[in-house]
Amino acid sequence: MAFDDPNLVSAAGLVPVLALADGAGLRRLADEHLSVPTDKGAHAGLKVASLVAGMVAGADSIDDMALLRHGGMGRIFAWAYAPSTLGSFLRAFTFGHVRQLDAVAARFLLALAGLVGLAPRLPPGGDTGGYAFLDVDDTIIEVHGHAKQGAGFGYTRVRGLNALLATLTTSSSAPLVVAQRLRKGGCGSPRGAKRLVGDAVKQARRLLGPGQRILVRMDSAYYGRDAVHAAITGGAHVSVTVRATSPVKAAIAGIGDDAWTTVKYPDAILDESTGTWISKAEVAEVQFTAFASKKKADQVPGRLVVRRIPDVHAEAKKAAGQGTLFDVWRFHAFFTTAPADTVDTVAADKTHRGHAIIEQVHADLKNSALAHLPSGKFTANAAWLVLAVIAFNLTRAAATLAEGDTATSTRSTNLAKATTATIRRKLIAVPARVASSARRIALHLPTSWPWETAWTQLFTHGCGPPVAPTT
Repeated sequence: MAFDDPNLVSAAGLVPVLALADGAGLRRLADEHLSVPTDKGAHAGLKVASLVAGMVAGADSIDDMALLRHGGMGRIFAWAYAPSTLGSFLRAFTFGHVRQLDAVAARFLLALAGLVGLAPRLPPGGDTGGYAFLDVDDTIIEVHGHAKQGAGFGYTRVRGLNALLATLTTSSSAPLVVAQRLRKGGCGSPRGAKRLVGDAVKQARRLLGPGQRILVRMDSAYYGRDAVHAAITGGAHVSVTVRATSPVKAAIAGIGDDAWTTVKYPDAILDESTGTWISKAEVAEVQFTAFASKKKADQVPGRLVVRRIPDVHAEAKKAAGQGTLFDVWRFHAFFTTAPADTVDTVAADKTHRGHAIIEQVHADLKNSALAHLPSGKFTANAAWLVLAVIAFNLTRAAATLAEGDTATSTRSTNLAKATTATIRRKLIAVPARVASSARRIALHLPTSWPWETAWTQLFTHGCGPPVAPTT
């Protein structure tokens, strides 16, 4: 055995993926909007493209960027920078440069959507009421060592940094990350949410068009004037879990016994409070004004949708023969401004529970580029988060192209909604041998590759129809 072949590459899928990124203007946008000073910021577009390419191929640290410089990679890509150069580039970032990179990410996503059709407009009606869903939530990225700026113990009691994300989902497309922000590990969840929600709604509006309905879904940590008003000001509706405050308890107590509708779930759902699985519940709603104790301009009229399930402890006592005089319920409520004629009570409950899809995006990112935050400098890690989001959205776009027209295709690859790890295994981490003939580079790929059709579809879009090599 010997590592001696200069013509082999381990990630041939980077060729069409980076062609797609170049077609959407990633390098051009970075050169236009990034102003990182000194020689560390020179050729910003090429360095951003190198970092994104490494993340798409599976890099989760600066040292992992070396995977762009093995075998025949230099014959395919002439601009792969050394890991040390890329690390110096990231450490030169300030907060202003991170915001510039945010602008690059937003414009790049719009260009990708135009090329690929990532966020099609939804027809009105249906179970979702014709809404596109904008989910907002944060997650703690665990870090180790004492050199990480901003690291702290957050609500999970894990030492790390806090990443706040907003994802856009439609019934026909996988989630896209439309806004992101890295924060100190010990900060509260709603910190900075007002600005992020506002940015996310604007970006979603650009992607979907002015006439599309948008529903911002959030958990109880974001039930506050700032985040809710930011969504409404942008023209979106909200669906946000509420805490059991006195006004909420009073509103629930006023719901009559005949107002409850029984809902049976096809798949059991987890009750996070008790850790038990439930297969049925009862739902009802009542008119409610959020933030009623504040001045009139801050008050938001809407609906309080309540789901109640039997108390697990009361059910256990009843099973043991210790009956109760009346049924004991546990209540879960959320506030929504979506009109009842677009989503009724049952549909609103089902729609709100779909907010958990953002947890899958968190897990996906942590299983790829966000497995680590590689630098001791906070702004470098903040830039790393934005680049990870760019790589995530680029991977979604590549998978959508590889999936092709599912309406007429007999294939069932399900790549458009697959995880990053699955897409990488099927489309990116494809081994190949680099050859040349008549001064043209040719890639020799494995015979009988199971996803050859999908890979060829992606390659054709980014690089043109493949030509069979003569050697």
